[in-house]
Parts: sequence; C-alpha cells; structure tokens
Amino acid sequence: MTRPFLLDCDTGIDDAMALLYLASEPTIDFVGISTVSGNVTAEQAATNSLRLLHLIDRLDVPVAVGAMDFLDRPFDGGVPHIHGRNGVGNVEVPPAPVGPVAQSGAELIVEMARRYPGELHLITIGPLTNIALALELEPELPRLVSHVTVMGGAALVPGNVSPVAEANIANDAKASAIVLAADWPITLVGLDVTMQQNLEEPDRVRLLESDRPVAQLMGRILDLYFDFYEPIMGRRCSALHDPLAAAIAVGGIAMDLAPVVRVVVDDTEGPGRGQTICDLRGSYAGYPEQSGAHCAVALRIDTDFAPILMERLLSL
Repeated sequence: MTRPFLLDCDTGIDDAMALLYLASEPTIDFVGISTVSGNVTAEQAATNSLRLLHLIDRLDVPVAVGAMDFLDRPFDGGVPHIHGRNGVGNVEVPPAPVGPVAQSGAELIVEMARRYPGELHLITIGPLTNIALALELEPELPRLVSHVTVMGGAALVPGNVSPVAEANIANDAKASAIVLAADWPITLVGLDVTMQQNLEEPDRVRLLESDRPVAQLMGRILDLYFDFYEPIMGRRCSALHDPLAAAIAVGGIAMDLAPVVRVVVDDTEGPGRGQTICDLRGSYAGYPEQSGAHCAVALRIDTDFAPILMERLLSL
C-alpha cells in the first residue's frame, strides 16, 4: 500500500523540483498541496503548483491556497531576486486548465489528516504558517499525523537570512515555534545538510540539452537560481533545500546522522529571531535519549543526492 503525503510549499524554484520529485514518486499517494506565502504569494505558489502538475499529468492532486500573511506580521513581497517575479525564474510555464480547490491550505491539511488518521505524512518546505493554523483548527492534529518533515533551520551552521536563522523558520518564527513545540515526530532538514547537496552547471546544461520538455524547462528555470548562488558558493550551482527534504521524507535518501533532540525556535524580536536552538550537547556521549525530545535533526548525509534528482528530472 502507498503512504499518503501532503506537501505544504511556497512554490519557488527548489520547491518546483521537490514537487516534481513527489508527483513522480511511485511509492507514495500524493494527496494534496497547500501553499503559503514565502518565496512568492500563496496565490502565485498555487498557480505555479498547478502548472507544474499539469506538465506531468498530475492534476488529480488538489491544490489549496493557504495563508497570505504570517501569524505576527504581513507578507513582505517575497524574494524575486532569488526565485523570480513569478517564483519560477521568470520563465513562463503553460497555464493549467483548473484552479485551486475552495478550501484553505489549513483546511485541506486537516481534511487529509482526518481522512488518513495516523498515516498522513506532512512535508513542509515553506514558512510554517499553514501548519500552525491547522493545529488551531484541529487540536488533535499531532495524533492524526504520522510524521512531519520540515525543510528549515540551521543547527551547527550559519543561517541564510541572518547569522543564525534560516528563511522558512524566520519568515514566520511564531508559527515555527508552535509547530516544533507540538507533540508529533518531526524531522528537521536544515542548512546543515541542504547546503552540502548541490546541482552544478554541467547538470543544468544536461537538463537544457535533454529531449524531455519538463527537464528543459527546469534547466531554464534554474538559471536565475544559479545566478543567486554564484557569489555565495563561488561557482554556478544551487543548493537542493526542498527536493532533499522531499527525498528524505519518502525514503529516497537516508540520513547518516540525525539525533533526536529537543528543539525550540526563538520567536522574539531580537537578533536571534528564527534560530532553531537544537540541544546537541549529547554529541560527546553519542546522543543519548533526551526526555521529551521528538525532533530528528539532519546533520549528515553521505549520499550524493544530485545524481538521484537528476535521474528523476531527466525522466519526466
């Protein structure tokens, strides 16, 4: 039997790769997408998601527009210099013949959790606003959901929007604090591992030169993303934040080191806002069990994920 997965995303460039990976994964039942503002508005993220699903004939996956604004502040317009004005590198993707469902993102999450009690796996690759709202709608959500995989945070490495904070967590630090405090098993896939997994310029060229239209499109979309990462990494490449989280969630790649520890989020207004404070003091003793801990923090992955992702993209 296939396992039900729901993706919560702010569909930008790496979200697009994660979505394509999940929508083409034969071992799962892809039961829905909820969108949230982050890279782009929640509405644009839904448009992007539907267009990508249409490209690979997966419009059976319902898409719901989620939160426009964060819990404690308004959405500030996104990051067009990273993901483009439309979230997909300013590349025009053919429109889908259908629109989003009538439910909100949080409502779709709750509906699917009730439909698949104890089975649904949530994958969150944007700000955690919709998940926090779903917890408010259904206080029993942690009991109904089997697992939550979060692309976000930084345990032992610098942040990417502040010295200590990663973007998805920092964009809605209040929601992040609520979600990570809830009593459900979480895997936190943060910058410790996602910055170590990269697509390189030769990979992008292979996509462009492929005879597959979706692969060609992804090669074009990645151009702007590579531009952004060039001064950060010292070469044309891109980190694989969201697709790596998706692959870990479905078992397509294993974590070599992911201790289960206590994690809290700084949701204050100080310089630490958005930091994921991971209690890794047990590292000296081999990470003994921590009372009350329920968050596995990805610290090391020995497998090179890029060839796996490339094989998938080149097959679409």
